[in-house]
Amino acid sequence: MAIIAAMIKKLREITGAGMMECKKALTATDEDMDQAIEFLRKKGLAIAQKKVGRIASEGIVMLKVTDDCKKAVAIEVNTETDFVAKNEKFQSYVAKVCDQAIDTKAVDIEAFLAEPWKFDASKSVHEALAGQISIIGENIKIRRFTRIEETNGFVATYTHMGGKIAVLVDVETDVVNDALKEMGKNIAMQVAALNPLYISENEVPEEYIDHEKEIFFAQIKNDPKEFQKSEKVIEGMINGRIKKKLKEICLLNQVYVKAEDGKHSVRKYISQIAKENSAKISVKRFIRWETGEGIEKKKEDFVSEVVKQMKQSIDRK
Repeated sequence: MAIIAAMIKKLREITGAGMMECKKALTATDEDMDQAIEFLRKKGLAIAQKKVGRIASEGIVMLKVTDDCKKAVAIEVNTETDFVAKNEKFQSYVAKVCDQAIDTKAVDIEAFLAEPWKFDASKSVHEALAGQISIIGENIKIRRFTRIEETNGFVATYTHMGGKIAVLVDVETDVVNDALKEMGKNIAMQVAALNPLYISENEVPEEYIDHEKEIFFAQIKNDPKEFQKSEKVIEGMINGRIKKKLKEICLLNQVYVKAEDGKHSVRKYISQIAKENSAKISVKRFIRWETGEGIEKKKEDFVSEVVKQMKQSIDRK
C-alpha cells in the first residue's frame, strides 16, 4: 500500500492529475509508470500539465443562491490572465462548477475534484477541469469553495467588480420579506466595502486585543511628550484607541456606509429594520473573498530579462 501511495504521489507530480485519476491509471496499467502516464494523456489529463506550473492568480469568485435564499455557495476559480477570466466560455464553465458545488457533499477540494462531474458522469470534476485547460489554453485552478445554509432566515449575497470581490451573509430572522432581503444585501455591500474581520467585539480574541495594546503602548512610549503623562491617562489613551480599532474591524460597530447622517452604526441600522418589520434579526456570520488573495503573483521584470539575455549573448562571443 505504501508503494502504491508513493507511486500515486510521483504520478501526480509528473502529470498534475488528481489523486483518484492517478490511482485509476496505476491500477489499470498494473502500476507501470510509463503506461500510467500514457493512460492519463489519452484521457486528456496530462496534456494540461505544461500549463499546470503556471501561476493562476486571476479569475473570478462566483456565487449561486437557491430560489428560496436558504442555501448559497461561493467558489473561486483562478486563471493566469484577467482576459481569460472575462471570457464568456470561462465564465460559463465556472457557473457549472457553482451548480456542482451547491449540492456537493465534499468537505475539501480534493474530494470535490474526485466527484463525478454533474454534466457528464463519465468524468470526474478534475477531468472536466483538465478538458477546460486544454480548450482555453491557460492553467485553471478550482481553488476553494464554501457553502452557507440557513433554515431560520436567508443568505444574502453580493458581488463586486464582476466577481473580484464576493460576499455571503448568513441572516437569522423570523421574518423574511423584501425589506429584510434589501437589508441583507446592504450588509453584504458593507462587508465588501469595509472588509470587517469580525461581526462584533464579542468575537475578537483576547490575544488580538493584547497585541494591539502592546503596539499602542509602544507608540506612546516612542513619543516623549505623550509618555510623560500619568499611567492612568496612558491607559485611557490605549483603551480609546482600542475602541476606535473595534469600530473598524467589527461589522456591527462600523459606521453604516449608507447612513444619511454618516454616523450611525450597522448595529443601529439592523435594529431600525427589525423594529420597522417586527422582526428578530441576527447576523450569524459572513464570508468575504477576493479573487487571488494570498496567491503570490508572478512579477515580470522585462528590462532585467533583456539585459540578462544581452549579457549572456556577449559572454558567448
